Amino acid sequence: MLINNLLFVSLAPVLIIALYIYSRDKYEKEPLAVLLRALLAGVAIVLPVVLIERLLSSAAAETEGLSYVAYTAFVVAGFTEEAFKYIVFLLFFWNNRNFNEKFDGIVYAVYIALGFAAVENVLYVFTGGVGVGMVRAVTAVPAHALFGIVMGFYFSRARFSESYRFLFLFLAFFMPFVFHGLYDFLLMSQSPLMLVIFVPLFIYFWVSGFRKMAITSDESSFRDSDNVQNKYGDPA
Repeated sequence: MLINNLLFVSLAPVLIIALYIYSRDKYEKEPLAVLLRALLAGVAIVLPVVLIERLLSSAAAETEGLSYVAYTAFVVAGFTEEAFKYIVFLLFFWNNRNFNEKFDGIVYAVYIALGFAAVENVLYVFTGGVGVGMVRAVTAVPAHALFGIVMGFYFSRARFSESYRFLFLFLAFFMPFVFHGLYDFLLMSQSPLMLVIFVPLFIYFWVSGFRKMAITSDESSFRDSDNVQNKYGDPA
């Protein structure tokens, strides 16, 4: 019973966010097989990420104070995790034939992030208990999804904009890396001032994420055809 409860607390927020993102893909939904592949890709990177993070952490074992916190937040966690998500996206989804509208980039990136978050959450919850799971359900898991939204937003910009492709490909990594690093740094500092800063920053992450989804959804190349079908019925 306890194991079932811990699994539920660990995976429920992941499932809720996955279903929400799927529902926001209004005009041309992605095949379930592709979504499953994205989730599994996120799961697959957990092991190499953990190994590299341990190596990077041991390299700064003698560092103390905010320098250590910043190193852990930005380099160990932020850089490593977002870099692997970025690489997986490029390898398996950048040239996928189903990547045919801008919102698809957000869907793939978020599902990769959720696959990673699912395993990470299970590890934390089975170690820390239900209380940890409840806190992470409204912080860490949504944060991974929000970083995925940012990554997917810029990947989509790069995919459908030849003029600024390299800039957008850079931003697809740099922006979630910065957001992730800031998120971890403010929490890990355990400073009341940093926690005060964290609250509006996390709210900004939410607002920015929803805005990026709205913009990208409105730019769907399938939007007009969907509206025509809704107005006049399915075409013959």
